[in-house]
Amino acid sequence: MPVNTLKEFLDRNHVRYVTITHSIAYTAQGIAALTHTKGRELAKTVMVKVDGALAMAVVPASWHVSLDLLKEGTGARTVELAGESDFFNRFPGCETGAMPPFGNLYGMAVFADDSLAHEKEIAFNAGSHRELIRMAYDDFARLVEPRIMRLVAGRAGAHAA
Repeated sequence: MPVNTLKEFLDRNHVRYVTITHSIAYTAQGIAALTHTKGRELAKTVMVKVDGALAMAVVPASWHVSLDLLKEGTGARTVELAGESDFFNRFPGCETGAMPPFGNLYGMAVFADDSLAHEKEIAFNAGSHRELIRMAYDDFARLVEPRIMRLVAGRAGAHAA
């Protein structure tokens, strides 16, 4: 979903948002530093497979997804990281790794870490490695209807995805 399509979707749903353009960056931590966004407010999208179905796990930039917690929270038999080849065609117009956390627009489930629900606003990649969108978490929750659960077990660098 190119950024303009996402903005049109947000506009149609009467969502107030800010677009932040930044130098190219590929990691959530790098984006947070460039844009002066707190790591807990920058929502990164991690592609996973839950019982073989593609899904999005959305967590704060400074944390990693715990596949064990996701498996426990969903009651799934299997949960694994999705490889780029699993989803590369699913997001036309988006740069790989910069998909916005709007799985509902792509026919896939979205699981969000419960810590994000405590933030007034979140920011996320808008389909490119050069642009973020910042909006109220409540609007995100209303539009996406993510399943909220604990998804993080440790800070970045721990043994998780």
